[in-house]
Amino acid sequence: MFERILVAIDPSAARKTALLMAGELARPANATVHVLHVVTSMVAGDTVVKLEQEDQGEAILEEALATLRGLGVEAEGHLAHSLTNQVSSVISAAAEDFKADLLVVSPHHRGAVAAFFNPRVSDAVAHANGIAVLLAPEGTLPGQ
Repeated sequence: MFERILVAIDPSAARKTALLMAGELARPANATVHVLHVVTSMVAGDTVVKLEQEDQGEAILEEALATLRGLGVEAEGHLAHSLTNQVSSVISAAAEDFKADLLVVSPHHRGAVAAFFNPRVSDAVAHANGIAVLLAPEGTLPGQ
């Protein structure tokens, strides 16, 4: 069904579910999976503050690729860099570049007020792309 799956991961534990779901969908279809991890920064006053170090991002990406390959899935990936308020644009551009037909992301749960002022990345990418979006909740898959 899906041939090109983009999995956008972050440092949260929910990334593991997103990877397992993508792997379970990719394996029977012999789909290619591309993993994207965005190393984020934010602006505080007149200073750019890194929220994650490059080596941390690389470790998360390598762990993700090892997980997918361990499931027997063809996987590749890359790191991107972005300010927190531009992450959804980076993910959308990566989905377009990869020609993904499925995007797997893990939503972050926040209150309605916080989401109003700073929309969830999962909401933003779901409305920006013309492809299927799978929201992978934190936790394990049934039978795992």
